[in-house]
Order: sequence, then C-alpha cells, then structure tokens
Amino acid sequence: MRRRAVIGIASAPAMLCLAHAAYADDSNPPSTPGLGAPQPSESAPTSASQTAAPPGAAAASAAIGPFGFLSPSWQGPNLLGDMRGLRPALSNYGVTLSILENIETFGNLTGGVKQGFEANGLTTATLVMDTEKAFGLKGGTFNVSGLQYWGGNLTVNNLLVLQTLTDIEAPVGVRLWELWYQQKFGDKFDIKVGEQSLDEEFIIAPSGNSLFVNGVSGWPGLPTIDLPGGGPAYPLAGLGVRGRVQATDNITVLAGVFNGSPIPRDSPNVAESNPNGVSFPIDTGTLAIAELQYAYGASASGKPSAGGPLPGVYKLGAWYDSYKFDDQRYDTMGAPLASPLSNGMPAQHHGDFSLYGVMDQMIWRSNDNANRSLNVFFRPMFTPYEDRNLVSASINAGFASHAPLPGRDNDVFGVEMGTVWASSGASGFDRQMQFFQPSVYTPIRSSETFVEATYQFQALPSWQIQPDIQYFINPGLGIANPDDPTQRIKNELVVGLRTNITF
Repeated sequence: MRRRAVIGIASAPAMLCLAHAAYADDSNPPSTPGLGAPQPSESAPTSASQTAAPPGAAAASAAIGPFGFLSPSWQGPNLLGDMRGLRPALSNYGVTLSILENIETFGNLTGGVKQGFEANGLTTATLVMDTEKAFGLKGGTFNVSGLQYWGGNLTVNNLLVLQTLTDIEAPVGVRLWELWYQQKFGDKFDIKVGEQSLDEEFIIAPSGNSLFVNGVSGWPGLPTIDLPGGGPAYPLAGLGVRGRVQATDNITVLAGVFNGSPIPRDSPNVAESNPNGVSFPIDTGTLAIAELQYAYGASASGKPSAGGPLPGVYKLGAWYDSYKFDDQRYDTMGAPLASPLSNGMPAQHHGDFSLYGVMDQMIWRSNDNANRSLNVFFRPMFTPYEDRNLVSASINAGFASHAPLPGRDNDVFGVEMGTVWASSGASGFDRQMQFFQPSVYTPIRSSETFVEATYQFQALPSWQIQPDIQYFINPGLGIANPDDPTQRIKNELVVGLRTNITF
C-alpha cells in the first residue's frame, strides 16, 4: 500500500502531461460530483470520502490496452477498464464492482503537540447487485462494502483537534462497512434494511461533501463528537431501517431507525471497540432520524436544467438517540466531578437530541459554459442538552467553484470553514477544576474553528489530485497542551496532498 502511495504521488507530473493532452480538451468530459444540486431521491453507494464511479460505467470502456487493462485513450472511468472481462462478466449477473483508493500525506507546519507529517490511505471496495437482473426480483438492490485503512493518524498523534483533519482517518485494519438491501415500491417509495452508514444519505451538503477533505465536511462535528462512537458513520455503520418517500417532484422525506451506538454496550467510546465492523449491537438504545428535503432546478440526472432556475437543495432534520450519556459536570451522587469528594462516576442521562438544517445553492452559472458555476452551502446544527454533550452546536459553511480555470471543466476549487462550540456542561467542568484544583492549569474550553482551502484537479476521468491546506484555531476547544501543561495547544497550519483513484 505504501508503494502504491509513492507511485501515485511521485509519478503525478508525467501523468498530468498525458492527462492534459487526452482529457482537458474533451468536449464531453464526465461530470464532477456536486456540479448541481442532486435530486434527493437518488442514492448510490459511495466511498468514505468521494463519490465512486457509477455502477456499470466501465462497460462502455474503449479498446483494451497492451496489458489487457488500460484504455489507450485514458478515457475510461476506471483505471483498470473492464479488468480483463471481469466487470462485464459480473454485469451479466447484475453485479457491479467499484474500487476506490484514497492516498494522502498531511503534516502540520506549526502548532499542535508536535510537528510532522503522516502518510495514510484507504481502499474502499463495493459490490452492488441488481436483484432483477440477477434473479428476477424487481426493484431490489443489494450492497456490501469493505474498507482497508493503513498509515498514520495526524489528528490523534499531532493535532488533538475535534474536527478530524481528513475524512478517511480511521483505526488501521480491515473492516466491513455497509451491508444492506434496498427495495423499491414503485417510483415514490423505497426501504433500506441492514448495516448502514448515515453519512451516505443524511445531513449532506452536496457541494461540501464531494469536495472537502476535513472529516466534518461530510458527517458534521456535533454528532461526530457527541454520539457514541461518533454515530453510525464512517468508519462505522449501524443496523437499522431507512424509508424514503418522494412526496412530489421537489420534496423528499427520509427517515430511519438504527441502533443507538455502533460499538458494543459498555465498551470504550472509540471506533477500535468495533475493530472489524462485525459487531452488531442491538442493546444500545435507538437512534431515530428524519429529514425533509426540498430540491429544485435540476433534471432527473441531478444536473442543472437548461434555462431553468439555478439549482438548490434545502433540508431540515432532527435526530434522537435513546442511549445513555455521561454528565459533563456531576457524578452519580450529585457532587462536582472535579471535587476531591467525587466518586469519579459521571451521572447518567438517557437520551440526546439535535436539530439541523442544510442549504446548498448555486448562485452563479456561466452563460458560455454550463460546467462553470459557483455553489454556496451552510449547515448549522445544535442540541439543547448541554449537560450531557461536549459540544452544543456546530456549523459548516463555504463555497465550491466548478471549472475555475479555462479548459479545466472538471476541476473544483473551494473554501470552507467549520466551528464547534463547547457546551455549558464542558465549560462548567473547567470552572470547577479551576476552583477545586487551582494548581492545575485548566483553560475554559470555548470553541474550535478550522478554515480549509482545496483544489481538486481532475488528471484523468479515474484520477484526481488534490492539494489541501487547513488552519485550526483554538484546537480541542482550547485545551492545555499535554506536552506543556502550562500552555494551550497553539493554532495549527496543516498542508497536504491527496490522490483519489477509481480502479
């Protein structure tokens, strides 16, 4: 895997020359994720960080290259083409195979508990079966996907930020990700049952989800920090049932019920507690989520309608988790946790709740080039339960500029910011510490903010190169540096490079 990372990045200059000649002038380039507001009724399996090539897209690949894999024109959506006939053979049975490789190197130049770089990567393999083509069951889709993560974790080792640096950082190893069956009932209603990752369908701002590297660009900061195990989202998934109703051409309703925690009961609250993704806890409460979506200005394909209004998607949603949550300030006897008289066991609360909204709107489109456009997005979320949550609110906002440079119709440039705010429970504990243990330096936690700028360069239809820069303000909400307990962790400047390859 590390060898692939070296090849994928080190050979970029030579490959870019080839790519520019063969791809930049293509009159019909493949679409870039997020060009327009997608119809909320559409759902396809995606990787942890980027939208994979559409199932079956490789069937139309050009002539086989000298090794039986690559198309000489480099125009195929998959780098390995039809994989010596494997993809067409699978297609005969209604099965499509997607393999996506994300490889990245990031390092903090300033701040953090230490400076340095980490290399890491993620392989996502997905099999999707059309049950009608496979054995005659109309409207059915079966999906199974797996992950392999390797390398370091800069967030844990260097940064100690709450808003994870990248959306692929995870415990090293191989794990099951999603395993579900979806059944359509006509054109207006479908149900999905099984192990599901909620960040594939819920709380998505399309322009940010498909572009930015920071982990909370997909699954927001509040549930990532407050829910057990970060909630049923990458790298974990949760057992449950999801229903979807296409009420009108513009209005969609999503709702689901899942297990309250993706990690086993009474286990440490980290993803390592479900190391291979095959723990299916059913005694961890219930997570219920519902989302109302309104979209307009897009065709059935999700692309902007010619001559129509600029596309946009707006969402309102809420979730409730019935599992148990620790009090931030008080123990089971009602004593302050920071007090010498505390028994050290936080009081327990049953249930947690949050409201959220999403706005993703195209605000400009070129009259001369429909690919050239500008989208803005805004996604707030808050919880009224500040006694049991580390953060009480989060927000993401930014813009994505498609085709920002002449002749680069499939490139995207964007800037995003994200902030999470400490709950009154968390800041109240800090004040208790200052009172009961004045000899220990305890800053009052407040908020953490990051700003990210990124450029997604479409080198080939199957290959993206993405330089990225992020700046974190008040890391960890302003906690003390464990290597220098008399000082807060200083602000962090992080730079890196990612490459995404669809095989």
